[in-house]
Amino acid sequence: MGNACWELYCLEHGILPDGTIPAPKPSEQVDSSFETFFCETAAGKHVPRAVFIDLEPTVIDEIRTGTYRLLFHPEQLITGKEDAANNYARGHYTIGKEIIDNVSARIRKMASRKISFVSGWASAAWQSSAAWAGCRV
Repeated sequence: MGNACWELYCLEHGILPDGTIPAPKPSEQVDSSFETFFCETAAGKHVPRAVFIDLEPTVIDEIRTGTYRLLFHPEQLITGKEDAANNYARGHYTIGKEIIDNVSARIRKMASRKISFVSGWASAAWQSSAAWAGCRV
């Protein structure tokens, strides 16, 4: 559902699946209202202000391999290794404890709008965007 929401935001604001915005035609008025939902990186990509979290990886893997896979930085897609089987206690006290520190740190960075590039991380799709240096303040 979250992926469909971001797809709709992209369509509404003219953002392509790779996070870029085509140059407007001279007769078009530029709308910057998308800045509420997206932040712009130093490389000019527009990245959703969102973190996707799930203890079970298959749903997030659909985002990682889908049409809008280049829209999200891998640090925004956090998964555990197994499902909590719809059991709150299991998700909160056992399985969830494994990823809570990573989740808290990522949300903290997103909230402060200082997402930084992970040194040593390599992906052809994100390497080609030059320097994913985080959102401009």
